[in-house]
Amino acid sequence: MAFRFGPAGRPTTYKGSTVDVPSFLRKIGLNAFEYQAVRGVKIRDEDAVRLGENAIANDVLLSLHAPYFINFSSDKSSVVEKSIERLTKSLKAAYAMEAYVVVFHPGYYGNLSPVEAAKKVIANLNKVVDVVDRNILKRVFIGPETTGRKKQVGSLEEIIMICRGVDHSRPVVDWAHLYARSEGTFIVSESDVIDVIEKIERELGKDPLKPLHCHYSKIAYGKGGEREHKTLDASGYGPDFTMICRTLLNIGVEAVFISESPILEKDALKMKKIYEEEVSRIAEQVERKGKALD
Repeated sequence: MAFRFGPAGRPTTYKGSTVDVPSFLRKIGLNAFEYQAVRGVKIRDEDAVRLGENAIANDVLLSLHAPYFINFSSDKSSVVEKSIERLTKSLKAAYAMEAYVVVFHPGYYGNLSPVEAAKKVIANLNKVVDVVDRNILKRVFIGPETTGRKKQVGSLEEIIMICRGVDHSRPVVDWAHLYARSEGTFIVSESDVIDVIEKIERELGKDPLKPLHCHYSKIAYGKGGEREHKTLDASGYGPDFTMICRTLLNIGVEAVFISESPILEKDALKMKKIYEEEVSRIAEQVERKGKALD
């Protein structure tokens, strides 16, 4: 299956303009890029268009991460209104640069139960669907992400529930967040990865797996969940990328992997190398089986 790999934000070894990042990524062997608007959507329309044109020319798939300052489950109407405004602006920028999904963290539980919070997120996200140009939503998915802190809306089940209730949405799976949220007890085996995929497919169908938009890094966690992203080579941290990659390949899931490691593109390249090794391993197994049958 075809996987894509790229960094969450400007590559650490790149010094040029953001609009030219796709050219740099292609030169080093990567083919995905998540534009970071986490502190606000500040890119000019003309630059967004140029970024998109460069991405298409270099076969780099774009996504956009919306501002962190979003909380669709807030009890404050002003916070919800700002959240609607920020996500709407993110979707417009993504459309201009031809990004295929806008990733965002849905909100916080506050005094609500998880189900109540998820229902509130759904109601307020549908306000975004109501105000955004339909042409934008035909091309850009709304992508609620699994979150790493236990106070945040964003368990796998909640993200699936949100996607069931909001048109033009698809889940974004952050494997590190699932691992941290569970305090290292989930995403530790192939069966855990299969469980994630089966839940998505059972509730939302196969489309979100073509491709499944993923974030990955190793991660440190505590009782509240996520603490700090770690590099791929850091020992004593999970989840295991090779295991995740192998499982997705074995069950036939397409994926885009966005590296959130502190060394962004360097670990994206390491992830790509692991993927290529796994593809070669599978090909060798098929060849051996074919020869045995002969």
